[in-house]
Parts: sequence; C-alpha cells; structure tokens
Amino acid sequence: MTLRLYDSLTRAKQALQPLHPGLVTMYCCGITVYDYCHLGHARTCITWDLVRRYLQWSGYEVRYVQNFTDIDDKILKRAVDEGSTMEAVSEKFIAAYFEDMEALGVQPADLYPRATHTLDGIKRLIAELEAKGYAYPSGGDVYYSVRNFEGYGKLSGRKLEDLQAGASGRVTVADPDGAQKQDPFDFALWKSAKPGEPAWESPWGKGRPGWHIECSAMVREFLGETIDLHVGGNDLIFPHHENEIAQSEAVTGQPLAQYWLHNGMVKVDGEKMSKSLGNFTTIRALLETVDPMAIRLLVLQGHYRKPLDFTDTAIAAATNGWHTLTEGLQFGYDYGQDFGWALEFSPLPPDANQWTGAFQAAVDDDFNFAGGLAVLFELAKHLRSEGNKLKFEGSTPADPDLLQTQWITLVSLAEILGLGINPESQSTDDNGLTDAAIEQLVAQRTQARKDKNWAEGDRLRDLLQEAGITLVDKPGGVTEWFR
Repeated sequence: MTLRLYDSLTRAKQALQPLHPGLVTMYCCGITVYDYCHLGHARTCITWDLVRRYLQWSGYEVRYVQNFTDIDDKILKRAVDEGSTMEAVSEKFIAAYFEDMEALGVQPADLYPRATHTLDGIKRLIAELEAKGYAYPSGGDVYYSVRNFEGYGKLSGRKLEDLQAGASGRVTVADPDGAQKQDPFDFALWKSAKPGEPAWESPWGKGRPGWHIECSAMVREFLGETIDLHVGGNDLIFPHHENEIAQSEAVTGQPLAQYWLHNGMVKVDGEKMSKSLGNFTTIRALLETVDPMAIRLLVLQGHYRKPLDFTDTAIAAATNGWHTLTEGLQFGYDYGQDFGWALEFSPLPPDANQWTGAFQAAVDDDFNFAGGLAVLFELAKHLRSEGNKLKFEGSTPADPDLLQTQWITLVSLAEILGLGINPESQSTDDNGLTDAAIEQLVAQRTQARKDKNWAEGDRLRDLLQEAGITLVDKPGGVTEWFR
C-alpha cells in the first residue's frame, strides 16, 4: 500500500516519496506564546501528532520540529499589561503548553526552536535576500519585495491585485508601515527598535525580526533547505506560508517543502471561535470536565482537512465512544490471566492481520483516521460483548487465541492513535466511584426496592447510570453491575 496525502500546493493527492528513503522531515508552525492554548491549538497539535505517530508505525523515521514564536506584538502587550517582561510571559506560556500537550497525549517534538534563539540565522537569511534583490532597507526596517518573486501566490492561489499587505505579521486592514514600503504588498523582515521594546543589533540597526522570516530561518537551520512535510492550520496558508515560500525559495532556488498539509479550523456550535463571541475555551478549562482521550477521539472522528465543530453533543458522543474503546482495551487486563495470556507484548506491524491491514488501507488515503477508527470500534464492541458474556454467564464460546489477537490488535492500533488506558485506574470511574462505593449504592437500591420505595430505587439507578454503571437485575433479587 502507498500513503497518499493531499498537497495544498498542487491541490491534489500525491504519493509520499521522502527526499531520503525511510526518513520524513516535518515542520509545524507552532504557537505564539502570549496566552494559554485553546481548542484550535488542540486540534492542530493532536492532528500532527497523529500523522507523526502513523508515519513511524508505517516504518519511517520522523524528524519533527515545531517552533515557538517568542517575540511578537501580542507577547509584548501582555508583558506591559502584566507589568512583566517578554521573556517571563514567553516562559510562562511555553511551560503551560507542555502541560496541556502532555495531558492530551501529544508526544514532544524532536526540537522546539524559538525565534529569539535563531536570530543569527534570521539575520543571515535577510542579508542573502537583500543581496539577491528581494529585500530592501527603509527607515531602519527591512522589507521583502513581493513583486520580485515570480511565484508569489502559488500556495494560496491569490493574485497580487487581490491581496492586502501583511505588514509584519497577520493581515490587517490598516498598514502603519505603508509609507516606508516601495509597494503596499511588501512585508517586514526586520522591524526597527521602538522605545521600551526588546531589540537586537543587526546590519540595519537595532530591532527585531518579522513573523514570517522566523519560520523560514528555523526550517533551514534545523531541517535543511527542502523538507518533506510543512504542516499547520489552514489559516496560515496566507500570508504566513505564502511568505515563507517567497523568502526561502528566493534564496535557495529550491522548493521549501515537497508537500504542504493544512488542518481545518475549529468552530464552536457552528461559529468561529473568538473571545468576542464568548465561545473561546482553553484546553485546560475543557480538561476540567472532559476526558483528554475523548478530546483526542473528537479530533480523530473528523477528517483533518475539514472544519471541526465543538458542540456539547459532539463532546458527549466522543465521551461515549471513549467509554466503548475503554471497555475493549480493558478486556485483556480483566480476563487475559484467566486465559493464560502474557499482558506485555510488542505492538503489531501493519501487515500483522486483517484488522491492521484494514486500518492501514483507510489511513493511507490522506490520513483518514476516522476510517481507521472504525476498525478499532469494531474490535472494541466485539471484545465488550465477549466480556459481558464472561461476566454474566461465566464463559464464552469464542476462541481464546482469536480474542487475544483481537485484543492485542486493538491495543496496538489505539497506541498509534495515542489512545491508552491505565488498567489500574479502571477500578474507579470518571466520577470517582470505587468498586466499594458502587456496591454500597447497589445495596441501598436493593433495599429500597424491597421496601417498595420505587422512587428512591429509580434515583439510585439513575445516579449509577450517570456514573457509567449499568445494572442488570437477575432472578432472585440479585443485581449485578458493570462499568
């Protein structure tokens, strides 16, 4: 099977053919560290974590770099508002980023370069652009001459006459630097120092880098002039990724990336997420009420290129789906010893069996993780059914060797998707009910029913149901329960 992925530049699916056999170089535009990460960051970081994990399972070595933008107008504003410094604000939210990503099961990148740590490479790249006639100094700033780069607009598909200049960062209607530019479409590579702001020495005077040049310099320094995968949110296609291409390719004469991959944006109840609409949610706020694995599952259930709508219904469905997978994943830990299984094993490769093959066939089509997830649910539901037979009937006619293969396959595929359980924690449900507490509530319900206090019996049943506990009333007044 061949992995095919959708390339935003050619607007078509292409077979993955890395520059170096067996090695995939991958760069993700990371976050600007001025605030806590939000749902959009969760979607982006989980998506590319999934891609990286899948490439590794498919047999590739992956060199994955994700940057931090640690010098930016928003960071400086936050520092002023808090009476702090740019460095303190950046460090605070970089630390918070790692906490949030660990909670979501996102594996660390191989490198996390920062803009302020890559200044020599940034200045060197600007100097090369100036020497080649693609950049010019003006009033202490340095600008990129967009019209001098013939291929400008090829990623976004926009024409110059349709564009608004990006100034030194994201597109804005007002352009305070317009008077210093030779052309309104030009954008800043270097910004002259302003009173009270951090600044660094350069051939053009003291100042700091523009946003776009940072990623071009970091890709070049840590991965090379051409990489395999350049990834990020589709809100970065223009102007950020368009400007990266212009900067890098004007100097090297080589493609910046073989493939450009972009994930869709996050909506909340059908609307764009924004603080002004009051639907802005940070990752850590969401994690107070939602299992992190349910969040991963929600991201998995939609195709990475499509918009993702966070709704209460979608989160509830993902939570229920995670409960189903949890029951399947728990099967071997509950019953494996009875069958004489070894509970430690090596993850299965793609060609191990029909289920790993079906999973690979689905995901090889432009990282269709939702299609691959269907294989996991098929296995989990079957194992859950067999577990119920063992719990309530004491036996199952199923072949133990087949059950073992199915369970190992489920655990292996779940690991690829970053979905895992702690078997020891499964004795306590999501609401903190221990086995003993559940037994006590069941006994109280049994007594209420004996007393013909049906309302109290129903209340206790509903309470347990909300905690994910299912009751089975059997002949003789015996009630059994399972999670």
